[in-house]
Amino acid sequence: MRRGLRFVPLALLGAVAIELAVFVLVGRAVGFGVAVLLVFAVSLLGLVLLRREGMRAWRGFRAAAQAGQPPGRQVTDGLVGLLGSLLLAVPGLVSGVAGLLLLVPPVRALARAGVQRGAERRVSSMVAGDLFGPRRVRVRRGEPQPPPSPTPAEQPVLVDEGRAIEGEIVER
Repeated sequence: MRRGLRFVPLALLGAVAIELAVFVLVGRAVGFGVAVLLVFAVSLLGLVLLRREGMRAWRGFRAAAQAGQPPGRQVTDGLVGLLGSLLLAVPGLVSGVAGLLLLVPPVRALARAGVQRGAERRVSSMVAGDLFGPRRVRVRRGEPQPPPSPTPAEQPVLVDEGRAIEGEIVER
């Protein structure tokens, strides 16, 4: 995880460069004043939606908690909505389009599913069950497949003919 964080400043610099290039292209196409007005309007819309999405996420979380249901779906939906609104609020045309796309229901559902899968991978299955409810799995009909046999390097090493050895584990 930390290895990927070293690329964040480079990614932010690239995003700013792309935003500036798109702004210049739009400014040349429709005029500088219209481009500034467009960026201002998109940011204002993002600020309005940020409050609305925040309240919507909080209400969804409270309703799920009061009903005794896992709140994970409402939380992830709220996070995707807040991210979309935040991207709209950030001045820029590319971030505005990305934020607007995250607020479109089919794209939002895809993003929510991706966020949920990512969260399920990072937490234990017990926590994921508490957050998102029972997991759905795909089952294929057919012949059962035997587990792959371990290679000689993966086979466990038996010490003392496989009898238990008392002791403690010391980490270094």
